[in-house]
Amino acid sequence: MTDFEDIPFRTIDGHTLQGRLYRPAGGNLARWVIDVHGGAWGSGDRLNNAVIHEDLAAHGVGVFALDFRLSDAAQYPAMVDDVSYGIRWFKANAARLGIEASKIGSLGSSSGAQQMGLIALNPNNDRWTMSDAELGPADASVEFFVACWPILDPLARYRMVQAAGNDRLVAAHDACFASVDDMTEGNPFLLLERGAATHLPPMVVIQGTADANVEHSWQDRFADLYRAKGGSIEIHKFDGQPHTFVTAEPDSAASLDAITKIREFVLQV
Repeated sequence: MTDFEDIPFRTIDGHTLQGRLYRPAGGNLARWVIDVHGGAWGSGDRLNNAVIHEDLAAHGVGVFALDFRLSDAAQYPAMVDDVSYGIRWFKANAARLGIEASKIGSLGSSSGAQQMGLIALNPNNDRWTMSDAELGPADASVEFFVACWPILDPLARYRMVQAAGNDRLVAAHDACFASVDDMTEGNPFLLLERGAATHLPPMVVIQGTADANVEHSWQDRFADLYRAKGGSIEIHKFDGQPHTFVTAEPDSAASLDAITKIREFVLQV
């Protein structure tokens, strides 16, 4: 059975945020993944991607899965700052937790990939990286990025769901972002396009072709630009699979294949 514990890592504005720490099988010297979940910025928690976490931990990869302030408590960029804080907290406290990490990367799913994408590409941006003396010199940079069914262009997705009349997702965007300008700023694709990326960690994208929440061709557009900017990125598409297919049906052939591809990337990158 996977060894895990829930650890509070931040208290801010009356909210205590927890992370679930999965200690890997086979010792403490391991690659680690910091995870941020999806849920349209307003739902879900650190257990959303547990099926992926448990597989990684069983194969020697540690995971620290983060909660963050949801959009009913705070708007962008607060939740991105929570994730940035969580990465820096993990680095600053690794020795105290008995962790010796050989490499620290990240995973973001759906809207969580928007948050983690900003940090992966520009970890020191003061819009989403609030300084804290208690964290010492730890920064929020990550050495790789796994993006699962990612919302890497929230502005394009906003326009998509408006056109489709998807009131639930329109409302989710409006709850998280105060304006279209915020969707433009907090946008990994546009950040990359305007030359504001300071880091280009190796990436892998997991994407279904029947995803009604994000147009799968957007991932190709992002990957083409990422490579043009000098980054390394893989895309794995799964025919006929919807949004969140891995966590919705974890025992399906497509999901098992996707989890294997995530694990192989993390172990080899």
